Amino acid sequence: MNILIAPNSYKGSLTGFEAAFAIEKGVKSVFPRAKTLKVPLADGGDGTMEIMAFATGGKIKSAKVTGPLKNRITAKYGVSGDGRVYFIEMAEASGLKLVPEKKRNPMLTTTRGVGELINIALSSGAKKIVVGIGGSATNDGGSGMAGALGFKLLNRHGKEISGGGSGLIELDRIEGRETLDKFKNIEIVVACDVTNPLYGRSGASRIFGPQKGALPWMTAALDTALFKYAKIIRRDLGIDVSGLKGGGAAGGLGAGLYAFTGAKLKKGINIIMNISGIEEKLKKADLVITGEGQLDNQSMYGKVPVGLALLAKKYGVPVLCIAGKIGDINEKIYAAGISAVVTLVDGPITLENSMKNASILLTAATARTLKAIKNIKL
Repeated sequence: MNILIAPNSYKGSLTGFEAAFAIEKGVKSVFPRAKTLKVPLADGGDGTMEIMAFATGGKIKSAKVTGPLKNRITAKYGVSGDGRVYFIEMAEASGLKLVPEKKRNPMLTTTRGVGELINIALSSGAKKIVVGIGGSATNDGGSGMAGALGFKLLNRHGKEISGGGSGLIELDRIEGRETLDKFKNIEIVVACDVTNPLYGRSGASRIFGPQKGALPWMTAALDTALFKYAKIIRRDLGIDVSGLKGGGAAGGLGAGLYAFTGAKLKKGINIIMNISGIEEKLKKADLVITGEGQLDNQSMYGKVPVGLALLAKKYGVPVLCIAGKIGDINEKIYAAGISAVVTLVDGPITLENSMKNASILLTAATARTLKAIKNIKL
């Protein structure tokens, strides 16, 4: 039996690599002679940069950049084995994980560090940059990034705006259109797992602002600011981001990357599956085991288990999904190609204990499920 093990990270508990090893341990306890191949995946969120560097035989580097609270931090980035492609994870420079809960405030947090990482890639001769934009602490529309890249974002007094979402409120004009020229000969791709627009009822501020610390009055103010921001971008750069799918990702960074670097926004899972060459590996598999922290109806929109299942379905390979938590799911999940969904736990347990013992539980869930399959086959 050939088993392809391709999980996402289990957020807050296991990286994709750790999850893959835990699943493999469970497989070997039931089918010791099975051939396993571990290909951890991601969708643009946590682990994206490391997984892409690993898949291309590359390496991880680090640099000092501006953090979300404008402090200096060390951020990691990846470089492909041939040195042509740079992998940036915005959460490394501007992520929610970098901001203590009591200090979370999207009026203040900035994406400047993301722009600084892009500058490093440009100065190092990158031919392509892939930016994963999950897990952000920001709602500045990528204005901080734009400032780092050389654009001038000015208020009505001709002074540069302050960093963070509050800066957008005072934005009057953007100068430095010629800065776009530095991106003419480089491909920039954004790994994005949401399709939300920049502003409006389903925009960046109203949907994602609260989880970043935004109070109700902040979400309204930020949404209005992003609406104005889109109008200024169109007037001063000649680029329309108002209806861009994924423009609202990472507090509007999706729109910012599109406007200031000419980036293309694509589903993160598709980018990573392509880079990892997983389709060829699927052709030889008898079973695929995947999983992530939570599986629900939102998983239909670019999450790892469903993206992988759609590809596996093409080759008639069954897919087992092991989820930390199962939310509302419907037949669309199974129609996409997931054969069975099981949960990490087999009885009552606190969330804290579940996350703390995720590796052990994942190994046990894998073994428990494969034992059932083995017995049914017998």
